[in-house]
Amino acid sequence: MIWISARYTLIDMSANKKGRASSAKSSVPTKSEGVLLRLEPLEKKAFADAARVAGVPLAVWMRERLRQNATRELEAASRPIPFLRYDDEE
Repeated sequence: MIWISARYTLIDMSANKKGRASSAKSSVPTKSEGVLLRLEPLEKKAFADAARVAGVPLAVWMRERLRQNATRELEAASRPIPFLRYDDEE
């Protein structure tokens, strides 16, 4: 079993009264999503081997491949891709 997790943390680095950077978190909450993925042992081995060949950790390899495939499938269906930022959306 593999647990894939993505975590995004926003930190307020504004100076405090003593002139040091503050490590307090901003008012925006930490965003964290996880996916529980069950694999056959040989699938996990193949994915881990492919990640080693690519020179990245398994979770990074899996996330990159999921994003590539989601992008391809959503583009083919003329659907928006939520994790991509488009210049005209600013």
